[in-house]
Amino acid sequence: MTVTCITWEIIVVFTDRTQAGKLLASKCTSYAATNVCVVGLARGGVVVAHAIASKLALPLDVVVIKKIPAPGNEELALGAVAPEGIIQVDWRLTQRTGADEAYIQMHRDRLTEEIKQKTLLYRKGKKPISLFLKTVLLVDDGAATGATMEAAIKWAKSKKPAKVVAVLPVAPSDTVAKIAPEVDTLIVGESVNHMQAVGEWYKNFSQVSDENVIQLLNEKI
Repeated sequence: MTVTCITWEIIVVFTDRTQAGKLLASKCTSYAATNVCVVGLARGGVVVAHAIASKLALPLDVVVIKKIPAPGNEELALGAVAPEGIIQVDWRLTQRTGADEAYIQMHRDRLTEEIKQKTLLYRKGKKPISLFLKTVLLVDDGAATGATMEAAIKWAKSKKPAKVVAVLPVAPSDTVAKIAPEVDTLIVGESVNHMQAVGEWYKNFSQVSDENVIQLLNEKI
């Protein structure tokens, strides 16, 4: 497998997720072809993904990923769960927080059901796009630890695609280094040295609602 990490300087702060997607689309023009689809990580990633899919005239779909919270600290992710119970866990961090396998399994079971219900809500009866032998652009609005993107990559690979391309407006350099070997190509708008939260790289990082996601998924591209 050939792994290429593409990074370039865009701007210090994005206006909003839509602008980030339009800027990234300009670096994804080689994927404006048949047998390519865009999959946004709900919820914020769907806004970025929609902008890319619209610009490149590609089909758009959604994947729901849920973080596994650390005991007593909802903001610290020990890993993440993707559809069908696919899981990515930072076991070193898990051990340091005092969590064990039973704790992880409990959250995996609960989050898998939440993901199933949320996916049904978003799809509104529509069948998912088949990723089999396709080039899949996995898009989020940014990555801090990279846990959600790593889980999404595992999920996408389970669908036997031709290629997996991860697309992120912003991510720390250590997260870039961690994700790059897991995909065929990693496209990053801003690779930064330090990050406390993805939102600090946006002027407008307002919460994306379920209704927003449903609307974007149902818009004709």
